[in-house]
Amino acid sequence: MIKSLDNEECQMMIGPLEEDDFRENGIKVPGIDKPMSLLDASWNIGTLIRWLDYNDCFLAEEWGHPSDNLGGIIATALHLEKSGHRMTVRDVLGYMVKAHEIQGVLSLSNSLNRNGFDHVFLVKLATAAVTTKMMGGGREEIKNVLANVFIDAGPLRIYRHSPNVTTRKSWAAGDATARGVHLSLLNRKMSEGYLNVLEDADWGFNNVVMNGKDITVTQEMNSYVINNILFKAGFPAEFHAQTAAEAAMALHGKYGDRLADIETIKVKTHESAIRIIAHKDKLDNPSDRDHSLEYIIAVSLLNGDLKTEYYYDEYHQGFPVIDDLLGKMDVTESKDYSREYLERDKRSIANSVQLIFKDGTESEEIEVKYPVGHKFRRDEVRPILGAKFKDNLKDFFSGEKIEDLLGLFEDRETLEKMKISEFWNNFLDD
Repeated sequence: MIKSLDNEECQMMIGPLEEDDFRENGIKVPGIDKPMSLLDASWNIGTLIRWLDYNDCFLAEEWGHPSDNLGGIIATALHLEKSGHRMTVRDVLGYMVKAHEIQGVLSLSNSLNRNGFDHVFLVKLATAAVTTKMMGGGREEIKNVLANVFIDAGPLRIYRHSPNVTTRKSWAAGDATARGVHLSLLNRKMSEGYLNVLEDADWGFNNVVMNGKDITVTQEMNSYVINNILFKAGFPAEFHAQTAAEAAMALHGKYGDRLADIETIKVKTHESAIRIIAHKDKLDNPSDRDHSLEYIIAVSLLNGDLKTEYYYDEYHQGFPVIDDLLGKMDVTESKDYSREYLERDKRSIANSVQLIFKDGTESEEIEVKYPVGHKFRRDEVRPILGAKFKDNLKDFFSGEKIEDLLGLFEDRETLEKMKISEFWNNFLDD
């Protein structure tokens, strides 16, 4: 979230939606010196969390980033605290688990993307349900707000795919979580239900949006999603490409000085990656590049690491070798990878990369099935997350303050009892 403040385009999007619409008793957000309304704060927090594509991820039939819901959840918690409700960090974490579970379990068996709709619909839905609960809503109120979310449906995925990729993919989640709060507030004024919002033969969600396929819930909601969440730990890249980047970095270590000798770069991947981030004709902007399997492999081969700066126009234009490498990619689907991607006890995100040289020799095939942030690599990821935390804050806070914050996270009992406003104030201007 804090690191997003480095990005000039993000800076253009944050702040109140109406110019100078600040609120004396509103909610403060990092990078903005005056407090804002609940809806503006939801939008801003959600946008900052999502902008760099560096927050957590959950992949299934649908995919998404459940921590996107924190925009609405944190803003609502701060708003409620100002209204006299006690709201602790533990309370917020509990609501976060609920939002993760709602969004993630629905992702297991319902593919919006196959019908052209974007996954942030599930952010709006989860945020609306949880913030309605936070505002005192009961079972009927939550059912009614969910019905209104289904009536709203969701945005088309067009802005995530060439030739229409824009920064909307960086602010869409902030928009979705704020819309969820907006529906919660409307529902508080007059809670009305639509019992057949899913099943109506003419106007229901299942027929209109899902092309006749029912929305399903395949397991009881508990804590499965939070326990299987993917941490975006080492580098910013669309998650279907994370293991490909890791494989390419490994090859860089041995063959980084032979890039000009490469004839073909053989890539095996899973079906979701083929459909969403592979085979792009044009890479016109950073939003295109950080969602291109081939581009991510190319810059990882070139550098042996992956940074946000590698997606910028200036970087791409400054290294013609990137386009040369892109032209050598041969990307195919592995049926085994596609199957294991959906298996409940594996949830792999596998890729393999192999270099074929002009003289007929070949590199070893580097296969990585589980990214560093996967549950199977939790021990490995902890120190990386600590380093990521420090790196993302170093341009904004003093080293002493960063160490104090790390110490706070290590004291679980104190942290969980802390008022959410006290915790949040740590991340405002130093």
